[in-house]
Amino acid sequence: MHHSRTGAPVTPRRWPAALAVVCVLAVLTAAVLWWVALRPSGAAGPDTPPAASAPAEGQDGQASAHEDADKEPAPEPVDDSPRAKAQRAVEAMSIEERVGQLVMAPLYAGTDPSALYDLIANQHVGSVLIIGNWWSGTAGVRQATDVLQSYAPADNRLLMTTDQEGGLVQHLQGPGFDTMPTAVDQGAMSTNALRQSAAVWGSQLNQAGINVDLAPVVGTVTVDRGSNAPIGALYRDFGLDAQGNAEHATAFIDGMRDSGVETVIKHFPGLGGVTGNTDFTANGILDTTTTLDGPEIKAFLTALQADPSMVMMSLATYQRIDPNNPAAFSSTLIDGYLRGTLGYDGVITSDSLSAAALGGFDPSEIGVRFVDAGADLACIGAADYVQPILDGLNERAASDQAFAEKVTRSAIRVMTLKYEMGLAQ
Repeated sequence: MHHSRTGAPVTPRRWPAALAVVCVLAVLTAAVLWWVALRPSGAAGPDTPPAASAPAEGQDGQASAHEDADKEPAPEPVDDSPRAKAQRAVEAMSIEERVGQLVMAPLYAGTDPSALYDLIANQHVGSVLIIGNWWSGTAGVRQATDVLQSYAPADNRLLMTTDQEGGLVQHLQGPGFDTMPTAVDQGAMSTNALRQSAAVWGSQLNQAGINVDLAPVVGTVTVDRGSNAPIGALYRDFGLDAQGNAEHATAFIDGMRDSGVETVIKHFPGLGGVTGNTDFTANGILDTTTTLDGPEIKAFLTALQADPSMVMMSLATYQRIDPNNPAAFSSTLIDGYLRGTLGYDGVITSDSLSAAALGGFDPSEIGVRFVDAGADLACIGAADYVQPILDGLNERAASDQAFAEKVTRSAIRVMTLKYEMGLAQ
C-alpha cells in the first residue's frame, strides 16, 4: 500500500487502467481488419511461400550490365562501298605499291608486252596505255592486253586505256574495229545516233580488252579553226558551241558506258583557244583568253554531270587562271577549282607528261609536280619517261610525309574507280 506525503494510505485506481488496456486492444483489432480488407486479391496467405523481394534500387541496372557484359558485342556493319574498299586496300599497300597505282605506262604497237613485265609485276604500275598504230584488229590487241593483265594481281587488274576519238586519232584499227568518223562528223549526228554508235565502238574496245577510252575531247574552239593546231585543225572537237559539245560528249560517254568502257573528258580547261600544239611545241603553250567563266570551259561543266571516270588536264598554261604553271601542275585549277569549287573527287589524269610542252622539266620532277597539285594518274606517252617518273614519286614520298599523304589520297581515288569497274576485288 502506498502512502501520501502526509502519511495517509492511498487506494489503487484499477478501473481506469483496465479501460486503457481495452482501448489498445480495440485499436490493434481495427488495424488488422483494415489490413485484411485492403490486401490484394490472390496475395499469399500464411501457408503460401513468400514471394521474392524486389531488388534494392540500382540492382536491376547492375544485373542488366552484367548480362550485357556476358554477351558478344554486335559486329559493326561493314562498309562495302567502292570508296571504303579502296581505302582498306590502299591502307594495306606499301608506299611503292601506292605510287605504282598513279602511273600509266605505254605499250606501242610492235612492242612485246613482256617489256612491261617488271613495271607491272615488280613496280606495281596499275595502268597501261595502248598506243601507236595497231593494225592487228581486236584479236591482236586482245592477245596483248591479256598478257599484260596476267602480270597484274588477280584482285587488282589494270586500267587498260587507249586513245580512240575518231578521225585522225584512232590508235586501234584492223579487223573488228570500225573506222570512226571525226569528232566534227560525230557532232553532226543526233545525240541518240551518237550514243548508239559509241556503244558499237565501245563493244569493239571491250572485245580487245580495253576498259577506258581516253576520249572525248570536250573543249570548244574559240579561235579560227585552222589556227587551232591541237584541236580545230585536226577536227578533234564536236564542232559546236559549248552546249552542243557537252550534249554530244555526254552521248559519247553514255554509249561507251553502255558497252562497259569508261571515258575521259579532255583537255581541261580546254585547248580550243590556243594556236600551238602541246604535243609538239617545246617551249610550252600559253593560252591568253580562257577564264573560269568563259565559253571555253562551259562544256566541261555540263559534261561533268555525265559522271565521266576521269578528267584529263591540259599541258597548256592559262594566263588568266594560273600564269605560273601548266594546267597539269596547277593547284589553282586542280585542288582549288576542280576539287574545291566544282567538288569533283574522281580521278584526274594528264595529257602525256612526256609531251614536248613539258620539255623544260626534269622527268623525275614531272610526276611529283602533277601529284602535288592534287592530280592522280600520270599518263606517259614515252617509255623512257616511266622509270624517272616512278623514281621521282617514290623518292619524294619516302622523304616528305605530306606528299606521301597526297600519294595515298590519289591511290584511293584510282582504286575506287577500279572497284567501281570491277577490276579490283
